[in-house]
Amino acid sequence: MPRPLLLALLLAASQLAHVPVAEAAFAGARERGSAVYRYFGLPLYEARLFTPGGAPLDWNAPFGLELRYMRNLTQYDLVEGTMRELERTGGALPVRGKLETCFDAVSKGDRYLAVTQGPDRIAFFRNGQQTCTLAHPQITSRFMGIFLGENTRSSAFTRKLRGQ
Repeated sequence: MPRPLLLALLLAASQLAHVPVAEAAFAGARERGSAVYRYFGLPLYEARLFTPGGAPLDWNAPFGLELRYMRNLTQYDLVEGTMRELERTGGALPVRGKLETCFDAVSKGDRYLAVTQGPDRIAFFRNGQQTCTLAHPQITSRFMGIFLGENTRSSAFTRKLRGQ
């Protein structure tokens, strides 16, 4: 096989291997923005927002949020952190038990992807495998609002993630 053809095939195969799960989760998903979230200066995760065609975030259209962890975190850390943020941004929700089935401990490099399925459902994928679907009234705005809403922990992080 001629060398240029082999090189082209290898390049194409490597690109297919890196197709984000978001592109498979809903048609036309493209990255809109990304940002690294830091806690006391230490990077916790890199977040990437996927929207239809990379368009600005529309809460009424499907979108996905991927977190690639840069540190090891326990299941308790993930669930408890989520519950605290839900409380802080609008009041507690009775979803702890479901989050415990959705989230497992993460190691550096692990990824979680949350894909919206309307205002009341989010599908979660861990390293490309679906772990659960969280259904609760207004869960999309409440959960995704932790990262993308008006009352996040870091407005600079949110603006960058939203591609602004």
